[in-house]
Amino acid sequence: MDIQVRTRISAYAIAMEGDRLLLARLSDASPVFTPGLWHLPGGGIDPGEQPVEALARELLEETGLELAGARLLDARTYSARRNGIDWSLTALFYAASLKGGAPTVTEVDGSTEAAVWVPLSDVRDIAVMSPPAADAMRMLPRLLSEGRKERAEQ
Repeated sequence: MDIQVRTRISAYAIAMEGDRLLLARLSDASPVFTPGLWHLPGGGIDPGEQPVEALARELLEETGLELAGARLLDARTYSARRNGIDWSLTALFYAASLKGGAPTVTEVDGSTEAAVWVPLSDVRDIAVMSPPAADAMRMLPRLLSEGRKERAEQ
């Protein structure tokens, strides 16, 4: 039996506002990861689309927020199976700064059912997070340390 593996490259935002992290809850339309998990805003890069352009588009669709700046932090790969499809996902993680506003899901019938700023003190249960969101949590100490260093140098 031939097993078909679909490949997907995605761009994800690690966006902080003070001590809060922007997260999106996956809907039933999520193609790769289990619905109900908390995930990073972002998603698949369309053919010919630049990763930061995809990040900006996905942020607007999933949170209603506009990207102000992005810096590539890391890349990771994941394997997943959903709805009988095997996935090979490459995730590009960006430290993202956003223009102000409250998160609102703007895409109809998309992969996101909610977008919220979550206090870091409330983001402890990695079991309710997608693998990329859990990895982002492990990247946060380095990101926060870099942010403190940049502020000190100014």
